[in-house]
Amino acid sequence: MIDDSQLAAPFERMIANLCPPAQVRAVECGGSAAAMWREIEDSGFLDALLPPAAGGAGLALADVFPLVTLLGSYAVPLPIAETMVARAILCAAGQAIPAGAIALVSARPGQSVTVPNGMTAQHILCDDGDQLGLAVIAGCEPTPTGVAYSLAARIRCGAGAHFARPASGLRPIAATIRAAQIAGAADRVLAMSVDYANQRIQFGKPIAKQQALQQNLAVMAEHGVAVRLAAQLAFETALWPRVAAAAAAKIAAGEAATTIAASAHAVHGAIGISEAFDLQLFTRRLHEWRLADGGDSYWALHLGQAHLASGLATVDFARSQLFGDD
Repeated sequence: MIDDSQLAAPFERMIANLCPPAQVRAVECGGSAAAMWREIEDSGFLDALLPPAAGGAGLALADVFPLVTLLGSYAVPLPIAETMVARAILCAAGQAIPAGAIALVSARPGQSVTVPNGMTAQHILCDDGDQLGLAVIAGCEPTPTGVAYSLAARIRCGAGAHFARPASGLRPIAATIRAAQIAGAADRVLAMSVDYANQRIQFGKPIAKQQALQQNLAVMAEHGVAVRLAAQLAFETALWPRVAAAAAAKIAAGEAATTIAASAHAVHGAIGISEAFDLQLFTRRLHEWRLADGGDSYWALHLGQAHLASGLATVDFARSQLFGDD
């Protein structure tokens, strides 16, 4: 594994320049993300998971974990991590890689599902349970969810070139991406809450001096660390995460998202829900990503069934399925 700073530092400089809150808002309000996408595409980061022979960097999924968390911490309004993964999958399958952003979708034919950043994608890589298919998103009936300013879209898997799917399908890797994005957004929300608590004066002193508020911040920090560790564990692979690790990461992320968003708004009070304040850019995404690609109940059921079917004690199950120990 390469040093995180070799990738993360230049990537963060690019994302911070391209995606300040004002630009994120502009895209959410219907502005074009084309110029933003072109710069990201020209940077070469989208081919990080492709082998050198295909013009990529030959990195493993584990290497790009810090990049995916940064996408969450800047509320990037494009499916960048999904496109990285989709390009690697298409390359490995010998399929042509289209230009433009690619969203990951898991749905049976005709089923409509909510896809984060579906409104800014040009293609979908769809897992219909039997095979994978690449389709132009315009032919998949993308429609807004109705949530104010959300870039998620309701999408139906459409016709396109089909090829073999891995046994686990796309949902585990999509859930793993979502968990890492939640970890990044959680870090940003915690930092914003700490900063606000230190600046907001009440009864002659910062509200950060209040013990109850300090407890809230401490709980937020605990959940933030938990989801980051769980997501990082799921990323410890070449490309396809262990399904149990993906499930554990998504469960931890869902719990963290709920607690951190609620606690952050409790710290900020009324200003936190105002359109002009940046907090809502991140807490909206925490809730959106929590539900995407399987919610807490979906993955808890999957993990519980796998545990029961294994016949292993809990510690042995965790060692074998989460950490890969024999």
